[in-house]
Amino acid sequence: MARYLIVAHQTAESEELRAAARALAKREPEGEFVLLVPATPVNSLLLWEEGETAEIARRRAASAQERLLADGVRVVETRVGDGEPVTAVADELRRAEYAGILVGTLPAGVSRWLRIDLIRRLRRLAAGRDVIHVVSTSADRVAGIR
Repeated sequence: MARYLIVAHQTAESEELRAAARALAKREPEGEFVLLVPATPVNSLLLWEEGETAEIARRRAASAQERLLADGVRVVETRVGDGEPVTAVADELRRAEYAGILVGTLPAGVSRWLRIDLIRRLRRLAAGRDVIHVVSTSADRVAGIR
């Protein structure tokens, strides 16, 4: 059974990320998913949210897990990781074995994660695992507003 890591914060509930997760789940019907939400500092978020950094990440993880489960994606665990996404993923890769990593980002020009070259850095860190990058484009979907 394959296990996949989903890494996202503001894009965790976006249709684009959910569609990619559904496609992986369809390809791996017995697959399990772990959702990792780095505790991005509140002042680095595109859309302001009230609350402390870790609490915002926990709320986002819980809400995204609920939507992914409703989509048929077997999210067995959610985790709040380090505020630096590379460190959060590195910590998670030391903790468990993953067949691949699905990463959701905002578009270029807005995404702090793309400015720090996250995808290339994760591909190097992942050492042979698939790293799938999904860009979420709708502000409403990115914010999780329904």
